[in-house]
Amino acid sequence: MSPAERRSSFSLALIFALRMLGLFLVLPVFALEAHKYPGGDDPALVGLAMGVYGLTQALCQLPLGMASDRFGRKKVIVLGLLVFAAGSLVAGLAGNLHTLLLGRALQGAGAVSAAVTALLADQTRDEVRTKAMALVGASIGLMFALALVLSPLLVVHIGLSGLFLMTCGLALGGIVVVLWVVPPEPLEHRGGARGGLRDVFRHADLVRLNAGVFVLHTVQMSMWVAVPAMLVAAGLPKAAHWQVYLPAVLLSFVLMGGLFALERRGYLRGALLGSIALVALVQIALGLVATSGHAPTLWLMGVLLFVFFCGFNALEATQPSLVSRMAPASLRGAALGSYNTLQSLGLFAGGALGGALIRWGSVTDLFIATSALALLWLVLTWPLQPLGRSVAGAGAAQK
Repeated sequence: MSPAERRSSFSLALIFALRMLGLFLVLPVFALEAHKYPGGDDPALVGLAMGVYGLTQALCQLPLGMASDRFGRKKVIVLGLLVFAAGSLVAGLAGNLHTLLLGRALQGAGAVSAAVTALLADQTRDEVRTKAMALVGASIGLMFALALVLSPLLVVHIGLSGLFLMTCGLALGGIVVVLWVVPPEPLEHRGGARGGLRDVFRHADLVRLNAGVFVLHTVQMSMWVAVPAMLVAAGLPKAAHWQVYLPAVLLSFVLMGGLFALERRGYLRGALLGSIALVALVQIALGLVATSGHAPTLWLMGVLLFVFFCGFNALEATQPSLVSRMAPASLRGAALGSYNTLQSLGLFAGGALGGALIRWGSVTDLFIATSALALLWLVLTWPLQPLGRSVAGAGAAQK
């Protein structure tokens, strides 16, 4: 990477990190702490409050991504972070589960992922794009690991409301980074472009990547409705869950260098399919554990979470990189907006699905559903060609 590309990659990764740290601080303890609010005795409502963030984010990702094509990336990012901070404040001051749900919904309306990744794509070359996206993914993963350590400790002292107020402060810190640390966006991408969504949605491989990110985050959110309770059943108290999460996340990053080596050798498709297979295998294994009727061991849970994060981190780096390569610069915000829309829908679907299956079914039913989704995803992604035509090329060919 050039010095300018490194500055852009690290500063934009920092924006993701500040925003995602706030979200991840809530994730490990939300299902347990939400029961303390009036209305928190309804598992389906708790699951909805957990996942509604993804629904409103899904509704706003595409419009904000297209707005970043037309009005400029930085303006949209600042606006989105302000909305996210406002939602965090509402959630932090909530006195019941319904107000908490409202705050989570407002958080999701500050959907800046598409604009941030589009700006990163604008400021990096294709040959270093996956590495730049991996830095973003690594920052998210590190924040997840940090949140897993801090969340159980902080919630004891400041509660769930305090975590949301911290999230508000982190979002405001992200605005500072946008205005004074991130390099200026290229002149040709500061606004004026108009996206052609028809070309985006007619591109078969982009559709596959959109479907893939939907399934990935549906599975992630669904499994986290059950994983904390499984760790408790394995004998690990809530405050010590980080002892399993942290090594699993950090060790999974050790293998990320192998992803870049595979890409350089032309095996990106194999790495992508292999990562999906890892996610599917973990869901099947967790389902077998739930079906057995015996409490899992901590070693088994640690190994399964390590394997899951290996697949998850690789997919979080490769998929948005491929989207940004396939879409021309004038459609990048729109293409990444549609991708992030499906990602957000997955977050919503996962929380709602997990909560509903736990309430009206069982943990086994939950993992049967996630296993089926992951296997279907593998089948749908099989024809994908990572070095296929761009959106512009596809559109030209059809004409």
